[in-house]
Amino acid sequence: MKISVINYKLQLALLFILISWITFTVFWNSTKLWSALNLSTSFHYWDNSTKSLTPKIPLIPLKSLTETELRIKEIMEKLDQQIPPRPFDHVNTTTSAAHSTASILNPRDTYCRGDQLDILLEMRDHLGHRKQYGGDFLRARMSSPALMAGASGKVTDFNNGTYLISFTLFWEGQVSLSLLLIHPSEGVSALWRARNQGYDRVIFIGQFVNGISQVHSECGLIPNTSAELCQYMDNRDQEAFYCMRPQHIPCAALTHMSSKNKQVSYLSKQEKSLFERSNVGVEIMEKFNTISVSKCNKETVATKEKCKLGMTATIPSGYVWRSTWNPVSCSLATVEMKECLRGKFIYLMGDSTIRQWMEYFKASINTLKSVDLHESGKLQHLLAVDLDRNINIQWQKHCYPLIASMTYSVKEIEYLSRAIDRTGGEKNTIVVISLGQHFRPFPIDVFIRRALNVHKAIQRLLLRSPDTMVILKTENIREMYNDAERFSDFHGYIQYLIIKDIFQDLSVSIVDAWDITIAYGTNDVHPPQHVVRNQINILLNYIC
Repeated sequence: MKISVINYKLQLALLFILISWITFTVFWNSTKLWSALNLSTSFHYWDNSTKSLTPKIPLIPLKSLTETELRIKEIMEKLDQQIPPRPFDHVNTTTSAAHSTASILNPRDTYCRGDQLDILLEMRDHLGHRKQYGGDFLRARMSSPALMAGASGKVTDFNNGTYLISFTLFWEGQVSLSLLLIHPSEGVSALWRARNQGYDRVIFIGQFVNGISQVHSECGLIPNTSAELCQYMDNRDQEAFYCMRPQHIPCAALTHMSSKNKQVSYLSKQEKSLFERSNVGVEIMEKFNTISVSKCNKETVATKEKCKLGMTATIPSGYVWRSTWNPVSCSLATVEMKECLRGKFIYLMGDSTIRQWMEYFKASINTLKSVDLHESGKLQHLLAVDLDRNINIQWQKHCYPLIASMTYSVKEIEYLSRAIDRTGGEKNTIVVISLGQHFRPFPIDVFIRRALNVHKAIQRLLLRSPDTMVILKTENIREMYNDAERFSDFHGYIQYLIIKDIFQDLSVSIVDAWDITIAYGTNDVHPPQHVVRNQINILLNYIC
């Protein structure tokens, strides 16, 4: 009996020791696990830093969605609803410009200047069947080449295969109407799906300095490799860029960058056929006669007030006549540039389409002198000054993604939100920002995040310096037949809508380069000088 009691007590003691050991082990391991999780979470909390990563550390920390993430999600969901998937069984079932019909509503023998001309468009497929849904990417334009006149038309999609195309007859004379089917709805759906599927249509080549030699490495927005990585992270704004780390070279040794198209596509062979040159930008109204517009003895048009910041935007925003841009809601004066810019600090930030403005200023003001900032390449930071008039104009490129076949320096590269934060601002400071073209080949969340971060930076600027003038220049339309999957104007149009949506609550003005370049019919990412001059004239009228 005693032996069995002893054995029982011994068993209890052993059981207690075993439980204690298990508890300690679990606590110890869980503490190590918690530390590891904390490490991976806090890993991203530094600003403008570089760090070498191994695949063992998660690239995206586990945490609740931030306000920015929620806003990105909200905008993307809205866009997904506006661009739903479309069935695509055969090219014959896609929208056909040749089979679609356009008819003038309430046609008249005589049209008067200022009238609105409406056209009902009924879309059909290549078999002649009526389309039952919308979503076609159309471009409406009216023009009078002899008068060097042009304007965009307003397109209303009824989402049932019919569209209302509205033209305001701004001038007298013979007017030609054009309605281009840029992409059928099936092509739009394919472009949208493909765009948001991958980050590797364009790859970047980073140049690292190793003593007197240079080492090149592949870089990009989202890494798709198990190799050790260099991460270039702005933690506050959650924007990052990665390079495969060269052996025995620190991440901070990255000095230059270039890019090239990668032979990758997320379109099927059948979908690609929709973007062959013969299927892009097809005229729907080929058989339309010109419209004759008369003055009709109408009263003289009321004088419009001078263009100024904060005016309500219209669609279309204006028209070209005698090669000069005329806004709908206000009037532009001819401004003497040198005197207008006296005492002004102008910061031009963004892509090469706003660098065109810098080049125009330098060519037009002979007293502006370029300052050598000891950088190299076409994308170098530019500064020009007129010391007598105290004019200071500078341009700097935006941060990744920055697409360029030529090699450019990244030693001084920074996100525009950081550049805006460095700007003191006041009544003689003008900040002009242009974003878009370099974002077209990448999923839309990259552009939305950048636009939101710039929005927050402008908010901060206007809080500390409410007299600062901030202008947004929207994208130009570009070459129509140039690699639709990467650079289609459909991508640019979506970004144009996003910019107008995100910045509508701020006291900023927009130079609507999208509408202006449609009116001029340029189809060139870098439009001619006379178009740039008219864009800049809007800026000068805002300033003076």
